[in-house]
Amino acid sequence: MSVKFHLPGLRANFPLNMLLVKMMQTYPEYFREGLEIASFFGEFPTSKWNGGRYCGGDQCNVDYIRQVIKAVNAEGIPIRFTYTNPLITEEDLADPYCNFCLLEANNGMNEVIVVSPLLEEYIRECYPNYKITSSTCKEIKDIDAINAELEKDYHIVVLDYNMNNKFDILEKINKKEKCELLANCCCVPNCPRRGDHYKFMAQQEAIALKNRELPANKQLTIPSWYCEYGENTSVYVFKNYETHISPDDIWNKYVPMGFNQFKLEGRTANLFLLIDTYAYYFAKPEYRDEMRFVLTTNLQSNKIITVNKPRKETWP
Repeated sequence: MSVKFHLPGLRANFPLNMLLVKMMQTYPEYFREGLEIASFFGEFPTSKWNGGRYCGGDQCNVDYIRQVIKAVNAEGIPIRFTYTNPLITEEDLADPYCNFCLLEANNGMNEVIVVSPLLEEYIRECYPNYKITSSTCKEIKDIDAINAELEKDYHIVVLDYNMNNKFDILEKINKKEKCELLANCCCVPNCPRRGDHYKFMAQQEAIALKNRELPANKQLTIPSWYCEYGENTSVYVFKNYETHISPDDIWNKYVPMGFNQFKLEGRTANLFLLIDTYAYYFAKPEYRDEMRFVLTTNLQSNKIITVNKPRKETWP
């Protein structure tokens, strides 16, 4: 059975993700058995329909969007738009930028993650070629509700991260092959502010888009999120959470149970954290250090990261 991973980012992480794909082709011996990249998920910022992460108010031009879609799909990998804004209105459905993105990728290969019934209905009607994923943002935790969601016309259902290591519940899931598990969630288990965070990021997105219509001296302040339950965690922190799924458990527990879809979050993560995360999940243990080194040096040689030299000085 192939073990499918969905990777974060269509913008900031795009160079890293493409280098990873090339590395898997060039050094297959580095990687665990059956590994497959199932999608790159995220948005072309800044998108009104975006949810899950606020990407800083950046924007992409037409050429960039077209080039990324073409490059990713050429590798046989779908783009999966994360259109999980929970505050979508009827008026928002006509957003020209989001509709442009869907039109450009409307080739039958690509996917959309949704949480809003309003947006889901719109996409199903106007863009029927897209595979639809039910988002973890729905926070479904009841086993009967999970099985009911799996009976609907979804390509994949992303489980709430709190289900991850509750094997008594996971065993009762009827269509395990349609489930996706968030392996490296950085939220503390049962975070009471997770739902509020999704709404807060939708508000950040709305303010950033509003600022595009305002002169420089009338720009609105985009509020910053603070969570007292933990922020800016690394793989060395969240791998100790009870909700964490280790790579060994993926191959030794989850795959034999019938689960083979896994998501790695990190659309706004530090680049070096992502390199560590990819090495942790994808490389055979004996190749982790070498994989990390090759990824980092290739990012430098492709001028994605820059190592500054000391300034020239004179003496005395």
